[in-house]
Amino acid sequence: MFDVKQRQKDNVFVIVVTSIQYQALSATPEHRSNPMSLMAKSAYGFEIVQMVIVATKPDEHVKRTMSEINATARMKVVANEKAEAEKILLIKHAKGD
Repeated sequence: MFDVKQRQKDNVFVIVVTSIQYQALSATPEHRSNPMSLMAKSAYGFEIVQMVIVATKPDEHVKRTMSEINATARMKVVANEKAEAEKILLIKHAKGD
């Protein structure tokens, strides 16, 4: 498995976890007499048979930023609920007076 850090169009980095199945190119009699014909197929002497994307993970900076955005949204809800509760208490006190 390989982790590859990839930049997206919006300049956000994501880590792509891949599993690559590869095999060495076989050396046939033609390749033994002319090794360059083997190299013409692949510069490294092997070919990729299959590549599977196993998972995608956002970069740590992106994870942190997303957590901060969610925390801020929850804090807004809490502040609104708190203000609503204080308003109700003020109204009840005013009615009692």
